[in-house]
Amino acid sequence: MAIMRLLVHSFLLAIGAVQAAVTAYGTHVQQPMGTVTAASAAYTGAATYNNVILTPPPVPSPPPPTSFDVKLQTGIVPGLSIPQHGSFFGFSIEFSVSTQVSSHHSSSFLQVPFLNLMANLRERAGCVDIRVGGNTQDYATLVSSTPDGAALEKYYAQESNPTDTPPVIFTSEIIKMMGEISALTNVRWYLGVPFNDTENWRLQIAEVGESLLGDHLLGLQAGNEPDLYSRHGHRPDSYGPNDYKNEFGLLIQAINADSSIPTRTFSLGLTVDTGFATDFNQNLAALAVEHYPTDNCYAQYGTGTPRTGQEMLPAYLTHKSGQQIVSDYLSSLSYAQTVGKPFVMFETNTASCGGFPGLSDSFTAALWAIDYGLQMAYVNFTSAMFHVGGQSVYYNVGAPVTNQSTFHQWTVGPVYYSALFVAEALGPSNRSQVLDLQMNDGNEYTPGYAIYENGQPMRVALVNFVDDSSGASDYTASISISGAVPAQVKVKYLSAKSVTQKYNFTWAGQTFGDAFSSDGRPVGIVDVQTVDCDQLNNVCNVKVPAPGAALVFLSDEALVESDAGPTMTFPTTANTQLHNTATINPSALATSNGNKGLADLLASTSRGSSGAFGLAQALPGLGALVAGALLVTRMSMIVT
Repeated sequence: MAIMRLLVHSFLLAIGAVQAAVTAYGTHVQQPMGTVTAASAAYTGAATYNNVILTPPPVPSPPPPTSFDVKLQTGIVPGLSIPQHGSFFGFSIEFSVSTQVSSHHSSSFLQVPFLNLMANLRERAGCVDIRVGGNTQDYATLVSSTPDGAALEKYYAQESNPTDTPPVIFTSEIIKMMGEISALTNVRWYLGVPFNDTENWRLQIAEVGESLLGDHLLGLQAGNEPDLYSRHGHRPDSYGPNDYKNEFGLLIQAINADSSIPTRTFSLGLTVDTGFATDFNQNLAALAVEHYPTDNCYAQYGTGTPRTGQEMLPAYLTHKSGQQIVSDYLSSLSYAQTVGKPFVMFETNTASCGGFPGLSDSFTAALWAIDYGLQMAYVNFTSAMFHVGGQSVYYNVGAPVTNQSTFHQWTVGPVYYSALFVAEALGPSNRSQVLDLQMNDGNEYTPGYAIYENGQPMRVALVNFVDDSSGASDYTASISISGAVPAQVKVKYLSAKSVTQKYNFTWAGQTFGDAFSSDGRPVGIVDVQTVDCDQLNNVCNVKVPAPGAALVFLSDEALVESDAGPTMTFPTTANTQLHNTATINPSALATSNGNKGLADLLASTSRGSSGAFGLAQALPGLGALVAGALLVTRMSMIVT
């Protein structure tokens, strides 16, 4: 992709072979009717829960050196990034799935797993930045109510993008929901102004957003991927940057004339050649782009180049990936500095069109996102939003179970582990500066970063992309500091058995478990390793497994700053389904008498069904399983 195209990618308008055995049981009998074995069918469930496991790539030839020096300077250190916020690593949620991710279709019922996931990050970074938008936003319309009373409705017959993203209508409940989440977890939001009709602007999202979110509203995106408008049939073939610039000018005029939008400082991104950043400088708060390293559109929609996760896997297990992605923006990042504007990666992840099964949901993605995220911070991006697209994509940070919420919990994806790692690496001081160490003579499989505050190294992030269970590819980084090393350092590890492992990764000994098993709280005992240093020789030897990542805290203060202790999490306080919620272990059901004195009666799964016992009457010891919902009373900060 050419840089001219990429720079128009996003604009911000800111306000501030298996066999299976099946046994069938007949009614009123305990004996099995028979057991049959058959080849399993191809997976047909939701993409985010796919069962694809890829084959790890071999150890590189030649293998990278496994012992090398890492020398850290102090004082005035050349090459440091600009000061970065702890909330650098954020998320982008597709508008049409926002109610799946964050609430049960109402601002009064919030998703407890989502709250807990955000609270974990808030504890480490101070706040969390989230963009709600994507392909859906340009055709979204805020209405007073929807036909079925939901906060958001989709119109699947009117898809207008290659990704078949449906247009939506939504009510102010969506924005109230955001306000409730912000009050609990200090999430800050980016929204988007619809950009499909530039003669009749729909500014309600700006009006309501500013009114209800206040300082928690960071910005409004003016046009999602306008460089693709002509390709998608949303604008004439001749549509270009200057056309967008003119339309944005019309938007500014409309907002200036709207008394319900009192704050009128805007932000967006556009190519330098149009003079956009200078002509609208007083209205700009940031420049922004969107970028995925590749796409999987052929597999999903039959367009583009055929690719598979297996063939693409090695491309994500190298430091070169992040370096190549950011290289297109280096001149623009420098330009943003000259005009005094932040530069935001507004939407990104492993691959557009949903990512790759077995890659985007594996440990590979976790290691890749750590390196990519810190590389963006190093070259002076000011934040990066990793996209969440619902159950139809492979790269979700956390996948809600929607209609399975009465018996399944959430599935936490690999990139969420990356977010925790980067949040702790940067810490909440908002003074952290990042340096790509180019260690091990710049070996692409062993990248590392130093994080400085006030000229002093505070933490070191080390990554090992090699997959080798033998231990022969584990490396030892010998860290020295100009002056002297401390007596000891503390180390947290992000671990998995293989780069193609799914689920059950551990971060400092804790995990979010398997698929369908997380309420958003890490499980397990925190494991922070202590490494004794050789002060006589000014060296601390830190081992990094293959594969894995290590975060080295060079002082106790650096550790406490990044992770002060237990996170305040949220309980479930309300049921969103009161009936038909019982579940029974299938193995117990298969061997039970199944009667309970009801041999001649028929049961019903519906409450009050004619003449039938309800299950709770027949089995009073069974309790209802509670969906992950938090009942939130209206807060004074929310304007109703």
